[in-house]
Amino acid sequence: MTTTASDTSVDLGSPLTPAHLQRASAPLPVLVGDAVLDRVQRGRAYLRTVLADDDRPVYGAKTGFGALVGFAGRANEADQCDNTLAHLGAGQGPDLPLDITRAALLVRAWSLAQGLSGVSPHVVSGLSAMFATSFVPAVPRYGSVGASGDLIPLAYAAQALRGRGHAYLDGVRLPAAEALTSAGLEPLQLDGRDALALVNGTSVTTAALALALTSVRASHRALASLTCLLVDVVGADPGFADARLISAFGHGGAVTVASWMRSTLDGTTPSGLRALQEPYSIRCSPQLLGAAEDALRYADGVVAADLGGVSDNPLFFPADDLVAHGGNFFGQPAAFAADVLAMVTASLGNLAERQLDLLVDPARNTGLPPMLAAGPGQQHGLQGVQLATTAFVAEIRRGVLPASTQSLPTNLHNQDVVPFGTQAALRAYDLAELLRLLCGSLALGLRQAVHVGGRRPTAPRCAALLDALAAAIAPVDPDRPLDEDVRVAAEVVVSGRW
Repeated sequence: MTTTASDTSVDLGSPLTPAHLQRASAPLPVLVGDAVLDRVQRGRAYLRTVLADDDRPVYGAKTGFGALVGFAGRANEADQCDNTLAHLGAGQGPDLPLDITRAALLVRAWSLAQGLSGVSPHVVSGLSAMFATSFVPAVPRYGSVGASGDLIPLAYAAQALRGRGHAYLDGVRLPAAEALTSAGLEPLQLDGRDALALVNGTSVTTAALALALTSVRASHRALASLTCLLVDVVGADPGFADARLISAFGHGGAVTVASWMRSTLDGTTPSGLRALQEPYSIRCSPQLLGAAEDALRYADGVVAADLGGVSDNPLFFPADDLVAHGGNFFGQPAAFAADVLAMVTASLGNLAERQLDLLVDPARNTGLPPMLAAGPGQQHGLQGVQLATTAFVAEIRRGVLPASTQSLPTNLHNQDVVPFGTQAALRAYDLAELLRLLCGSLALGLRQAVHVGGRRPTAPRCAALLDALAAAIAPVDPDRPLDEDVRVAAEVVVSGRW
């Protein structure tokens, strides 16, 4: 395969994708071409024209913020930057995962690069320079309601870029000024409009949602493959995925997933030892995984729109001589999508746990030993892993309560409705990791099942998956701690490299 520039860099003049956000966790060239700088400069020049007109109000540049918009801001532009950021230093809790923070700043850089925010060109260039290093602002997790953008977390990011607060360099938490110096970066100089534009968008929400979606999509595809391996190992009949049957169901996602499954199961031979109809965790898997596919496509569309949109207020349109004040910082689309993603994760996680439960139960696994133990009683096989999967599912279920329905008025009722998209997206990100571990647990069980008497898969693609797992993980014989094995199995099957 030929490597192109787009595989190794991000151009702020081109569309942004979830794959770009994944790559942003490590040093990454972010390109700011002349066309980008020209449009940013045009927006900046227009802002200057508007600010010179005493009769034209501009939120945040001439005024206070939020509920204090009716009061004048500070006259000095540098002071207005401090006026923007200082009061937002109210976050709490552990720092956000560093990949979310880096991805959020890439989303923010792309939005500002569209030239509609009136920022200084050096702000976009400064963000670009940061991505070439391992610098990551230290941003507390709690504080955003996702209504006027992710104000508090992005304010911490902006302050770190100015050399205030803390940041990470090569994974080590340092005073931000020290981290900037060590990274060879200059502190970012901001005026009031620059500061407001950096914080007044839903970039943390969008980044967390996009990363969660990428992870859940990988686990979803992995679970379809693991279901096929389960079918083959226990000798079930693959007729439940018949193309005519699924087409009659009428749902596009099920048609897609069943096609994947038929490809993976091609060549399998039923053992003839199973009942006419399998439990739903096998027989209804195309319908369940297909419904998940349809829901994930909805989330795909929301993420694509977020990555291709400008979230800020106000926006500046020089060609129309328009300063547009509105609510493009309101993260309701991402809130809905993240809640849907959490529900999908819960259903997929439940499917993986139920399939492992079937696999360890001698009453349903075509005569394999209980808990897949090589010597039941003397050994315990997957007993601990199966207990842990139950805990994972319980944790996912506890977190599935929709965040987008929990609106609370705040900010003197200026923000009288809020989406809580940040909470929804961060929760989806956390749950995605539990789903990945559930896939690893099921994969480990399938690898062990063949060791204790399950048949070798008869379908070539199923056999290839088993061989990849067997190459990475030794049989559980005798017992050993399996926490690392679960993680290794998850990487094998979620990566799709088999």
